[in-house]
Amino acid sequence: MPHVAFVPFTGFRVRDEEMRDLGMAMPGLQGRAGAIGQLPALGVLTLAGMVPPSWSVSLHESGTLELEDLAERVLEGRPELVAVSALTASVEEAYRFSALVRRAGVPVVLGGLHATACPDEARRFVDAVVVGDGESSWPVVLRDAERRTLKPVYRADRPFDLRQAPMPRFDLLGKGARPRFTIQTQRGCPLACDFCGASRMLGPWREKPAAKVAEELAAIRAIEPRPVVELADDNTFAGRREPGPLLEALAGSGVRYFTEVDWRVGERPEILGRLAASGCVQVLIGLESLEIRHAGMGPKAAPLARMMEAVAAIQEAGVAVIGCFVVGAEGETEGSLDRLGAFLESAPLADVQLTLQTPFPGTALYDRLRQEGRLLPDRGWSSYTLFDVTYRPDAMSVEALESGFRGLVRRTFSAGPAKQRRAIRRKVWARHPGLAP
Repeated sequence: MPHVAFVPFTGFRVRDEEMRDLGMAMPGLQGRAGAIGQLPALGVLTLAGMVPPSWSVSLHESGTLELEDLAERVLEGRPELVAVSALTASVEEAYRFSALVRRAGVPVVLGGLHATACPDEARRFVDAVVVGDGESSWPVVLRDAERRTLKPVYRADRPFDLRQAPMPRFDLLGKGARPRFTIQTQRGCPLACDFCGASRMLGPWREKPAAKVAEELAAIRAIEPRPVVELADDNTFAGRREPGPLLEALAGSGVRYFTEVDWRVGERPEILGRLAASGCVQVLIGLESLEIRHAGMGPKAAPLARMMEAVAAIQEAGVAVIGCFVVGAEGETEGSLDRLGAFLESAPLADVQLTLQTPFPGTALYDRLRQEGRLLPDRGWSSYTLFDVTYRPDAMSVEALESGFRGLVRRTFSAGPAKQRRAIRRKVWARHPGLAP
């Protein structure tokens, strides 16, 4: 029986040593990094759900293993094929791992957002590259691997229909406790923010039927009776479909969940009135900047006061809001960073996420900065972490942006503001029907 081994390279990464040390010293940052690092890789679990019974399957999460040890463990299963997934920040690590596996004569196929954006680069390091939706090409990849006729590149001839989505192989995660499970209720986002690496990379935005979502939630409940689920969505509820069936599926599952939405949810009573009751305990909202508007935000771009009114409405409904801000866009200065820091010290947000603008390959932002010659040649893909500077800002030096971002993180996550946000969370969750004492 042929065997396929899945190896995802995921998790939280920071290259700048000072920034890494800073993050690990602040409980709020450390906790979020740990949760991200332990999220299951939904993409490979989904492809595993499409593997026919004539194949055996294994999952190998890298964790803290050295690459040599990971490769040795994978090769012990005598795989016919090793399927690797990686993000931009982890792709160089994935390339090194692939070299170890291929040295043993085992072919490697690579997929994911980075492989989709840079297939010509990726094919230099692996035997086959999957571009776009993995589900569309996966049956052909397995057939060719069994025949030993892998092609260099596989491209889907059409976007994958999420009505045909397979059941992810959650059972491959084992019986150990997971801080969170992941499911996807949609793919992509109807908006097109120029810095977003996921909104259109895998094709047009699509939604999964609520009945499919309910089945996946039931499968998770069979493994963990009281799970916490993170929706692997870029902007849940942003579509035109009636939100009722999805909210009912979530509520009926009895899970607690976290997801990403945009602030407009706070102006939609048909969602807001049912959000907490559906099990939602926290949402991440991209507020992005106090004074800079990114291209492609469409109707998400609005005055800060209106967005904060919507945030207040969401929290009044018992759902905590993580306000996400992207630092380093065109026009960013020491003064704008200081104003953001002052705002975040007393902002009525249950939590905050700060990231650096990162020009991921395949985005409009990357194309523009490359054309302008502003990408830093000494910063490889492993620096594309959301926490490392990878380009020359227009109004600051690289060093000033790095220093300013570290200062902003220290200020935002210092003891006083962190204590205030904990108090806000307690107050918000006291109104949540599933969390209230």
